[in-house]
Amino acid sequence: MNATTANHSPQGELTKGHKRVIFASSLGTVFEWYDFYLYGSLAAIIAKQFFSGVNETTGFIFALLAFAAGFAVRPFGAAFFGSLGDRIGRKYTFLVTIVIMGLSTFIVGILPTYASIGLAAPVILIMLRLAQGLALGGEYGGAATYVAEHAPHGKRGLYTSFIQTTATLGLFLSLLVILGCRLTLGNETFEAWGWRIPFLVSIVLLGISVWIRLQLSESPLFQQMKAEGKGSKKPFRDSMKGGNLGLMLLVLLGATAGQAVVWYGGQFYSLFFLTQALKVDGTTANLLIAAALALATPFFIVFGWLSDKIGRKKIILAGCFLAAVTYFPIFKGLTHFANPGVEEARQNAPAVVHADPATCSFQFDPIGKKVFTNSCDIAAAALAKAGIPYEIVPAAPGTVARISVGGTDVEAYDAAGLSKEEVSSRAAAFTGLLKSTLASAGYPDKADPDRINIPGTLFLLWVLVIYVTMVYGPIAAYLVELFPTRIRYTSMSLPYHIGNGWFGGFLPTISFALVAATGNMYFGLWYPIGIAIMTVIVGGLFLRETKDDDISK
Repeated sequence: MNATTANHSPQGELTKGHKRVIFASSLGTVFEWYDFYLYGSLAAIIAKQFFSGVNETTGFIFALLAFAAGFAVRPFGAAFFGSLGDRIGRKYTFLVTIVIMGLSTFIVGILPTYASIGLAAPVILIMLRLAQGLALGGEYGGAATYVAEHAPHGKRGLYTSFIQTTATLGLFLSLLVILGCRLTLGNETFEAWGWRIPFLVSIVLLGISVWIRLQLSESPLFQQMKAEGKGSKKPFRDSMKGGNLGLMLLVLLGATAGQAVVWYGGQFYSLFFLTQALKVDGTTANLLIAAALALATPFFIVFGWLSDKIGRKKIILAGCFLAAVTYFPIFKGLTHFANPGVEEARQNAPAVVHADPATCSFQFDPIGKKVFTNSCDIAAAALAKAGIPYEIVPAAPGTVARISVGGTDVEAYDAAGLSKEEVSSRAAAFTGLLKSTLASAGYPDKADPDRINIPGTLFLLWVLVIYVTMVYGPIAAYLVELFPTRIRYTSMSLPYHIGNGWFGGFLPTISFALVAATGNMYFGLWYPIGIAIMTVIVGGLFLRETKDDDISK
C-alpha cells in the first residue's frame, strides 16, 4: 500500500488501503488492551497470589491499587511517547509501545508469588504495571492519530470508531481466554496456577502484532509535514504553550474525564460489583459481561458514524448525562436481578453496626500494613468482607460495637492488648456467630445461580456498555480535530490519558474503598456520577463542537 495516497478516495470510499490501515492499527491495539486488562479481570486472584500477607478486604484494595498504578503513569507515557511520535513518526512509536506492553505481560505470567519470594513479588508486579502504563500512554494516541490522518473528509468519526472498539474488544478477548481456561482447568486449578496461562499467551499475540505493524507505512500527513519542514522540535513544550494548554485542560475536564468514568463504570466497576458486592460466581459474571460487550460493541461504530452526521460533542455529553442520572437505578436493578437474596434480606433484616463513632476508622489501607484492633472496625470489616450492606448507628462512648441483624445482636471485640492466640480465638468465635446469624436472617453467602435473572441482568449490563459506546465511539475523532498535526500526538494523548489514567483508572479503587468505608454498597457510584456531571457542565459551556475540518494544518 502507498500510504501517501491512502487518504484520498472518491467520495471518501473505504478503499483497500484504508481497510488495511484500520485493520492493522486496530488489531495491534486490541492485543495491547488485552494485555493491559488481563490484570483487571483477574484482580481478585492476583490479590490472593501477590498480596496474601494482608487481610482480604485490604488485599483486594491493594490489588486494585496495583491495577491503578498502570493508569497513574499513563500521562507520563503520553508525554514521552507522544513527543516521540510527533518528532520521529506515528508508526515506529507505537511499534515500540507494543513490545514493552507484551513483554511486561509475559513476565507477569512467570512471576513468583508472595508465598515464594515475599515482598519482592508485589514490588516487581507493580513495576511491570508501571511499564505497561507507560506503554499504553503512547499507544492509543498513536493508533488514533494514525487512522485519523488516513481518513477522508466526512468519514473520520466512522474510521476512528474502529480504534474505539479495541479497548472493549481487548477486554472481551481477555474475558474469553480467562473463561476458556476456567472451564478447561476448573476453578480450583485455575486459581492455583492456571491464571498464568492468559498472561503467557500474550507472547504469541505480541509476535503477531509486531509483524502486522511492520507492514505499515508512515502517516501521509506526518510525511507531508516533515517534507515541508513544519514539524515541532519540542512537541511537549509546544503543547504546553498558552492557548493549547488551556484547550487541553478544557478537553480533560469537559470530555475525557467523564468519558473515562463512564467507560470504567460500565465495564470494570460493573464486573467488580457483580463479583465483590453481589457474590456472583466469577465465571457467571465474566460470561454476563462478555455477552453485554458482544451485544453492545457494534454501537461504537454506530455512534462514530453518527458523530460524522450530527457532531461529536453532543453524543459524548449525552452519554455522560444518561450515566449520571441512571447509575443508581441500574445498579440497584443489578442487585434485584443478580442476587435478590441480598435485596430481600436487607429489606427484612437490615444489618446495623452500633458503635462509638470516635472508634470507627476508614476501612482503607493502601500500604497493606494497618491492623484494625477496635471493635467498630472489626465489625465493619467482617460485614464488608461478607458483602453485606450495613449502616453505622452511634452508640454510647466507650462501648464495644455490636452488629444487629433482624433483632439478633452479635457483639464484636476489641483486639488491642490481646495475644495472637486470643485474637484468633475471638475472631473465630465472632465470625462463626455472625455467619450463622446472617444465614438465619436470609443473607446468602453467594448469589444463588438458580435465582439469577439472566435476561434482566444482561439487559442492564448492556445498557451500561451502550453508555460506554456513546462517550467513547466519537472521542478519537473529536480529539484529533482539536489539535494541529505538528503536536497532535502529544496534545491529544495528554488529556486523554490523564482523564482515563487518573479519573478512570482509579475508579474501582476509590469506589470500592468508599463502599468499604460506609457500608453502603451503592455509595461508590457517587464518584463516577460526580465526574460525569462535571464533564457535562464544563464541556457544554466551554468546549466547542468540532467539524470534519481539514486536519492537515
